[in-house]
Amino acid sequence: VERLKPNFLIIDSIQTIMTPEIQSTQGSVSQVREVTGELMQIAKTNDIATFIVGHVTKEGTLAGPKVLEHLVDVVVNFEGDRYGGFKTIRAVKNRFGPTSEAAIFEMNEKGLSEVQNPSAALLSERQNTDGSIILATLEGTRPLLVEIQALCTPTNFGYPKRAASGFDLNRLNLLIAVIEQRTKLNLSDKDIFLNVVGGIKIKDSAADLAVCLAIASAAAGRKLSEEYVVFGEVGLGGEIRSAFRPDQRISEAKKLGFKHAIAPATIRDSFVIPVKDLRTTLIKYVNE
Repeated sequence: VERLKPNFLIIDSIQTIMTPEIQSTQGSVSQVREVTGELMQIAKTNDIATFIVGHVTKEGTLAGPKVLEHLVDVVVNFEGDRYGGFKTIRAVKNRFGPTSEAAIFEMNEKGLSEVQNPSAALLSERQNTDGSIILATLEGTRPLLVEIQALCTPTNFGYPKRAASGFDLNRLNLLIAVIEQRTKLNLSDKDIFLNVVGGIKIKDSAADLAVCLAIASAAAGRKLSEEYVVFGEVGLGGEIRSAFRPDQRISEAKKLGFKHAIAPATIRDSFVIPVKDLRTTLIKYVNE
């Protein structure tokens, strides 16, 4: 590296690099710490942008010692389904800028390319059926419209199955319990499957209301109007709580031609149909 003086350097992967000065195996804490320290010294001395690739575990955490994240200036996660869907690059640590930004890409014959309008791309193949709800969410600080799909089927065995793709399973179980307790909708004899279309992973608390409406819509066999987008957090008491940055969500929905947003009553906007609790919302918009 010191001889070639490259513009940038990619180490793929840090777990395979070792220095003979340390008497330990590749990927050990001491090896990773020493090698990363040497690479940082070379990079900063010669003004070389250096990318260090670290493998991740099945749970999505960095494989090997955590010290690697503490040594470097920026940590960026590359997320997405390996077999398709969008890929997301998200900063989780940044000494020189914000960590709230996320870039969305898709893989094509020329490699990774940026998705200019991910909301339109995600909704292009949507069919408005029961269990399908459009969520206005945020990916970092970028507003994004995604489709939430739910499927409810009769349980063939004694214990109902719950499965989720792109959404936290523990959160799903909690929302199912809230629906059963606060709306009296019986889901104990149904298997429930939830999917976020496009390989997107939702961590936004404002997705709660869309998930609840999708489950209720699938259970009742009735679909929501195509004019609506949905967002809002659901409390344990069944109340609909405010969402972060509602103006950006509403603006994105208007761009794609939606007429109204079913959202918390705290938002003052003519575009919003205000709702205060989950029971009233399901009776009015799912069972109508």
